[in-house]
Amino acid sequence: MNRRAMTKTWTAALFPVVLLVAACTPAGPTEADLQGVDIKGAPIGGAFTLTDKDGKTVRWSDFAGKYRIVYFGYTWCPDACPMDVGVLMKGFNAFAKSHPGRAAKVQPIFITVDPARDTPEKVGEFAAAFSPRLIGLTGTQAEIDAAVKAFKALALKGKEVPGGGYLMDHSRAAYLFDPQGAPLATLPIDKSADAVAADLAISVK
Repeated sequence: MNRRAMTKTWTAALFPVVLLVAACTPAGPTEADLQGVDIKGAPIGGAFTLTDKDGKTVRWSDFAGKYRIVYFGYTWCPDACPMDVGVLMKGFNAFAKSHPGRAAKVQPIFITVDPARDTPEKVGEFAAAFSPRLIGLTGTQAEIDAAVKAFKALALKGKEVPGGGYLMDHSRAAYLFDPQGAPLATLPIDKSADAVAADLAISVK
């Protein structure tokens, strides 16, 4: 048999095997594999005007062109906020290590629900304790109320605590938005940092 005939025979014999291998090779993770909640199309998010750690005015529109992660909490929170933000930023940092270019397109944002106590300096210190990439924002009570309403978050003054002070009842969701500011998903901060990183790898292109 000549070389050309042998090549054609070998290729014909190999072709079904190639198809079989391709069929058996698992595809990469898709949106169906999200461990958080798909919120595309939900009426969540909107314009806000708040203040950063330096007293500079920050608007929602300032982040146009970037993916955004938004979490509402407060710096005096004794447990939930530090735990949630810790998981969120650990997951984000893992995603950034694996996908630095894609992570550069994402801006994590912490917005206080307790502006009476959370000064610009205070939210700045809180955010910096978790990551230099995390921005902490505060504002007047009216500005915070408007942001809470736009993002369908919960923020209510809770019970007083011994020694003075009070707690805040608030929602515990880390919203992910696309570069146009449309909602994509809630990140699985209730599961693990690995789950957060995995969902970011699926959602951030």
